[in-house]
Amino acid sequence: MRITLKDIAKELNLSASTVSKALSDSYEISAETKKLVKEYAAKHNFRPNKIAQNLKTGRSNTIGVVMCSISNNFVAQLLDGIQTASEAGHYDIIIMQSRNLESLEKQAIEVLRMRGIDGLLLVPMASNSSEKELKELQAAGIPVVIVDRTFHSLDTHKVGANNFYGAYQATKHLLERGKKNIYHLTVKGLGVSEERLKGYNAALEEAGIPVNPAQVIAIDQSTGRSVEELIKEAIHPLLASATRPDALFCATDEITSRTLGILADLAVVVPQEIAVIGFSNTPNANALNPALSAVVQPARLMGEIGVLKLNELMKSKNKEVEFETIALATELVIRKSSL
Repeated sequence: MRITLKDIAKELNLSASTVSKALSDSYEISAETKKLVKEYAAKHNFRPNKIAQNLKTGRSNTIGVVMCSISNNFVAQLLDGIQTASEAGHYDIIIMQSRNLESLEKQAIEVLRMRGIDGLLLVPMASNSSEKELKELQAAGIPVVIVDRTFHSLDTHKVGANNFYGAYQATKHLLERGKKNIYHLTVKGLGVSEERLKGYNAALEEAGIPVNPAQVIAIDQSTGRSVEELIKEAIHPLLASATRPDALFCATDEITSRTLGILADLAVVVPQEIAVIGFSNTPNANALNPALSAVVQPARLMGEIGVLKLNELMKSKNKEVEFETIALATELVIRKSSL
């Protein structure tokens, strides 16, 4: 027979309210009472009725997370940070992905809203994507925090990396290695790519090298073709051109991690013929041949801070909040691929 909250209260000579608060780790209940209640509940295999709790408190203790993709190292580390902070705050998380399509992003937001989330963490696919849906969430008292792609137009807390300075450092490093013909491989329409392009341009201008738009190659992920195929298609004609690159600066984790293998397939020797550096959080950078130079983002910290800022909003109870945009420092790690 399944034990109920009232059964525990009767057996321990406590009120049902006290038992409920003890199981919820409320500050109102003494450590001794919490221990007594939790031990009794565990001994009798008691499981709280989550639906009943949600109806009573008006909260689900659940955070929704919408990612553009879950297929790269940066996102895996970001999710690890989100889960760590969520567990510390006693929140469950529901993760969905948009696959960089606004239709799926909107669908994910609606599904999570119907699931009764208390707040949403979003890596948006574009600068104003799902803006109507996000504002509707906020109006309904469900706060939103933007993570990673902080260019989004929504008025809220935003947590990302200093993309401009990370790109500036990487390009400056290539220039200091004597590279003159530095191409930039990026993604079309991606907000963080715009800041990274600005950093790339700033380093070139500082060195007195004219910015050449033809040396910025933006692949279009909306075509549905594989990233590897798109990168190959972009790089191959450059090798036979009069302005053959002596270095490649890659804007995203996915492009960076695939470029070394593609150059090897094309019989290009790195770094002797073409140096390579880019944004990447791969834990296998030292194991690649050659070891990969990378701009590393503090992905786990980004996820943790995102949850903390969301928690602040969820507990603010409609108080006036001054939103902030946090740009975390990146780390430039130099290895053989750019030396």
